[in-house]
Amino acid sequence: MRHASSCYSCWRIAGLLVALIGLGTPANAQAPRYSVTDLGTLGGGTSKGYGINASGRVTGEAVTGGGVFHAFLYTPGSGMTDLGTLGGGSSTGYAINASGQVTGVAVTANGALRAFLYTPGNGLTDLGTLGGGESKGYGINASGQVTGEVPSGGFLFTPGSGMTDLGTLGGGSSTGYAINASGQVTGQEVTANGALHAFLYTPGRGMTDLGTLGGGTSNGYAINASGQVTGQAVKTGGAFHAFLYTPGSGMTDLGTLGGGSSTGYAINASGQVTGEAVTPGGALHAFLYAKRAMRDLNSMIDPAIAAQVTLFSGKGINDDGWIVANGVDSRTGVTHAYLLSKH
Repeated sequence: MRHASSCYSCWRIAGLLVALIGLGTPANAQAPRYSVTDLGTLGGGTSKGYGINASGRVTGEAVTGGGVFHAFLYTPGSGMTDLGTLGGGSSTGYAINASGQVTGVAVTANGALRAFLYTPGNGLTDLGTLGGGESKGYGINASGQVTGEVPSGGFLFTPGSGMTDLGTLGGGSSTGYAINASGQVTGQEVTANGALHAFLYTPGRGMTDLGTLGGGTSNGYAINASGQVTGQAVKTGGAFHAFLYTPGSGMTDLGTLGGGSSTGYAINASGQVTGEAVTPGGALHAFLYAKRAMRDLNSMIDPAIAAQVTLFSGKGINDDGWIVANGVDSRTGVTHAYLLSKH
C-alpha cells in the first residue's frame, strides 16, 4: 500500500509541474527550431554567406579592415579565416565541399576575375579559363570538381584534367551554378529560340531542359545527390517562384510567403530547400521549405533575435538541416552572415 501511495504522490507532483510549465508556455507556442550565430566579419562592417558543408563550415565574403571583400572560411568554434585573393584586391567564396575546399572568384594581380579552388593548407589556385578572358566558380562537389562560367559559356573543371565546356541546348551560352557528387550540373542556358531555361547536365548524356512553371524563364541554382534541383521559374502571368525539380516528376511550384515571388538557392539530400520569398507586406524573408510547406525562417528562431535581425535570404543548407542565411540588423542596418544550427 505504501508503494501505491508513493506512486500516487509522484503523479500528483508530476501533474503539478506540467500545469506550472503550461502556465508559462502558451499551447500554440513553438520552441525556436534554430540557434543563431552571427559569423561576424574580417574586420570591416559587412559579411555574406553563400555555402555550407556537412560539418557546418561556411564560405562567403566579408569586408576586411581595409574595406574590401575577401572570401572567408568560417569554422564553428574557430571563427572566420580570410582566404585571400589571387594577387588582386578582392575575392568571394561561393561553395564549399565536405573536406573544406572552396570555389569562387578572385581578382588577379593584373585585375582579371578568375575562378579559384581553395584547398586547406594550399591556398587559392587559379582555375584558368577556356581560351582567355575571365572565369567564375560557383559550385563544387566532394571530389573537387567545379562548375561556373567563362565568356563562352558554362564549364566543368576536373582536377588533373582541367576545364571542359558544358555546351548549350542550341543557344549561345550557359552558366553552371551547382554540381553534385556524380558530376551532374544545374544552371541556366540559352535555348535555340533564345529563352533562358534551367538545365540538368549529366556526364555522358549532356543537357536536359528543365522547362519553366508556365512562363518564359527559369534558372537552376542548386542540386542534390539524387538530381533534384531548386531555383526560380517564371509562372504564367510573369511572377517568378521557387521550384523543386525531381527527375521523372518535373517541376513543383514551392509558392511564396504570401507575397508575389520567391527563389530557391540551396537544397539538401532530403529535398529541403532554403532561399528567399516576399511576404504579404512586401518584405524579403529567408525561408525553409520542408514537408511540402514553406516557412519563414524568422519564425523559427528566438523571438528576441528575430526582433533585432531580419533574415532575408537563405543561401545554403546541409543534410542535417543547418542553414547559412544573410540578415540585416535593425539597430545598425548592417548585413551579416548567420549560421542557423539545430537544437
